[in-house]
Amino acid sequence: MTLYIGREASKLWKRICAETTTEINLLLDNWIYLLAGLIFQYIHGLAARGVHYLHRPGPTLQDLGFFILPELGQDKGYISETVFTCVFLSFLLWTFHPFIFKTKKIYTVLVWCRVLAFLVASQILRIVTFYSTQLPGPNYHCREGSKLARLPKPESVLEVLLINFPRGVIYGCGDLIFSSHMIFTLVFVLTYQKYGTRRCIKQLAWLVAIIQSLLIVASRKHYTVDVVVAWYTVNLVVFFIDKKLPELPDRTSGNLPLLLPLSTKDKDSKTKEENQKLLNGNSVDPADWRRRSEVNGKTMEDANGLHADTAMNGA
Repeated sequence: MTLYIGREASKLWKRICAETTTEINLLLDNWIYLLAGLIFQYIHGLAARGVHYLHRPGPTLQDLGFFILPELGQDKGYISETVFTCVFLSFLLWTFHPFIFKTKKIYTVLVWCRVLAFLVASQILRIVTFYSTQLPGPNYHCREGSKLARLPKPESVLEVLLINFPRGVIYGCGDLIFSSHMIFTLVFVLTYQKYGTRRCIKQLAWLVAIIQSLLIVASRKHYTVDVVVAWYTVNLVVFFIDKKLPELPDRTSGNLPLLLPLSTKDKDSKTKEENQKLLNGNSVDPADWRRRSEVNGKTMEDANGLHADTAMNGA
């Protein structure tokens, strides 16, 4: 038994080392994309903090979701945050599963490049939206009478840049349309929908996304419109951005791309071009673009000329 555990532990360690080497190579090629995505997360937080200075509390707007869903209460607002934390940590662990499991379909670095691209595009739209119109926040700390509903003018630029983390992020107001929690949740679910392998987990992920939507409204952290807009906006963003990004390489081939791989369309066009060249009798080398007829014609001309010269010399 001890020998078996030791052997399996050795295999696991070798697998982790091999995967680490692979991911480091990919990280060296794509670190700029990851860094840009992470920097924009800070910019997004800074924008959300900035709109809080513009927030003016007022009467809660009429909302269909508020009529249908009973209010959870201030003491149960942690429920939606707990669900979101579970979603975030589950997705994070899944993206690192190639380091441990034998069955691998993704590269961790490349998956996070795609995820950050989806997040950045969605967050840009979100910033434009909530700065366009500031709605009175429905959350408890954003209502009239709350000390946190309005922020005093900052005493220094440093106070704004530090965002008063984490309190400033948790107790923000004004950044409503559309829900940031739903941006992350839907991006994670859509990514697993495409690259995940367990059908039951995919179905569970969509169910959790729906539950998360209902909990956000029931907690009065967002209006229903914030959640509804997030559902169709994020899906459209992921749909269009995914078509523009290069496809992830197939791990079953065992080839490690030095750069981001070609998209499926580019691969198909390149394959057709190479096949056409082979049919024409040319090499795949791009330097040789002559058609077979031209090559054959030149060859025949050279052969005829050589035959004629031989005949004249013989004469």
